[in-house]
Amino acid sequence: MAEEEERGPGSLYQTFVLMEDLLDKLKVLDYEQQVLDKHNIKPLSRHYFVSSPHVLSNPGEQFYMFSVISAWLISLCGRSFDTPQEYDDPNATVSNILSELRALGGQVDFPPSKLKSGSGEHVCYVLDQLVEKALKSKGFIWNRPLYPSVEVDDDCVQEDDAELTLSKVEEEMTQGDEEYEEEDVLDLDALKTRTNPSELSGSRPAVVLESDVDAAEWNLEVERVLPQLKVTIRTDNKDWRIHLDQMHQHQDGINTSLHDAKGCLFKLREDISKTLEKVSSREKYLNTQLEHLISEYRQAQAQLNKVKELYQEASGGVTERTRILAELSEELEKVKQEMEEKGSSMSDGAPVVKIRQSLTKLKQEIEQMDVRMGVVEHTLLQAKLREKNNMTRDMHATHLLEPNAQTY
Repeated sequence: MAEEEERGPGSLYQTFVLMEDLLDKLKVLDYEQQVLDKHNIKPLSRHYFVSSPHVLSNPGEQFYMFSVISAWLISLCGRSFDTPQEYDDPNATVSNILSELRALGGQVDFPPSKLKSGSGEHVCYVLDQLVEKALKSKGFIWNRPLYPSVEVDDDCVQEDDAELTLSKVEEEMTQGDEEYEEEDVLDLDALKTRTNPSELSGSRPAVVLESDVDAAEWNLEVERVLPQLKVTIRTDNKDWRIHLDQMHQHQDGINTSLHDAKGCLFKLREDISKTLEKVSSREKYLNTQLEHLISEYRQAQAQLNKVKELYQEASGGVTERTRILAELSEELEKVKQEMEEKGSSMSDGAPVVKIRQSLTKLKQEIEQMDVRMGVVEHTLLQAKLREKNNMTRDMHATHLLEPNAQTY
């Protein structure tokens, strides 16, 4: 609403004018045969794309018309553009049309969603831009209109007062004054030169003329030629005296209306002053009558303020405790989650299976170690027996050598 107020009240009807110009341009490009007959479409009305009428049975009809005409105009500009179908995606169709318009040098400063309704100011703007580009690509030029020459009677032509320039008005005023002086002012010098009494009296004859015409016939003749003797003076709107008279009439009317309006305004002021005095006196009376209630209200208001302060302090403590409770609840949730994880791990039988497998493997290793230990003990026993036999053999050898030594 603020944007419309800035643009002025005439902007509401600018779309209608734009649509009418658009329809004329489409007719110049022969859209009836190129589009309407080809797609079996009814002719467009003067304000077809201005708004969405409720009489349309198919809400997408306007958008389809907009897309078909846009595609035809883009093709006239020398760019390849496929004709949209009725059930195509409207978002893709609008995006393609705006892309082609930007490529042709058009300005687009509004969102594409403004065109999905198929009507409105932006739809008319896009079509007008495309039809201008098509006319330019076709080399069409608007020529000046040729008006037929008609002979107009000068007495019937009345120019507008607003078209008179200041110099022309002054010239007419000067000419009027000169004519007025020539017609109404007596030439005193010429009168002084006239010395003949007959010239001064208008060449009056010496004998009195008597008429022998019948009075009844004279009256009939006068009645017959009377309509032809009426002189009608046409009012010249260019005369400054007429404007001056009109100004005086308007001024008199303004003065009269101002006098009446002053009387009404003075009376209204007196009524308002009396009403204000009554309201002031009534207000004072009410203040005196309701003074004890006002004091009670002030006390209640002060008590309410104290209660509000206590409530704010209490609410502050509640807020702190709520925060602590939230922290404790969060910690409790963490503990519950850990307990659930441990419980799920304890109830899981995979560790027991692993332990059993480990025990079985350990038993096998123990048996292998026992076998190895038995082999080692057996080897050690044989080594000890061998060593013992060697020692025994050495002892027998020494006993045999001792007697032999004594013999020597």
